[in-house]
Amino acid sequence: MKRGKYRKAIFAVTYAITKGEIEYILLRRKKHWVGWEFPKGKIEKFETKRMAVKREVKEETGLKVLKVKKFHLKGIYNYDKELKDRPGMIGQTYRLFSAEVKKGKVSLDKKEHDSYKWFSFREAEKKLTWPNQKECLNLVNTWLKRRLYALK
Repeated sequence: MKRGKYRKAIFAVTYAITKGEIEYILLRRKKHWVGWEFPKGKIEKFETKRMAVKREVKEETGLKVLKVKKFHLKGIYNYDKELKDRPGMIGQTYRLFSAEVKKGKVSLDKKEHDSYKWFSFREAEKKLTWPNQKECLNLVNTWLKRRLYALK
């Protein structure tokens, strides 16, 4: 087993509800690997996990978070290779959150991502790269559908 530290992070499955329809924003990653993902990132020493969700979504999309929900899912994964900007880190732990935003002008952090797109659940599920991301999307989508159904 590899020795080293794990970076503490959050996954923020980010969505907007427009005319009763749920859409998920995915970002096309270009730093460290190439593929689609939702906003995610490191929890800074001075912040709570909820603060990290709001900051990461704002940094990576430019969108303001309206609501945050914590899910009881956490995970861990190892990096495929050593990352120069994360010395001593061999992987990442994460906690799952959802982040509701209002669709608006998206401004990407061009160092990490080169494009974005809003997707339905089915489209997003097909685009996501990693099984843990798909699991997170499924969990959030199930919760959202129940919530929306209860409101009708």
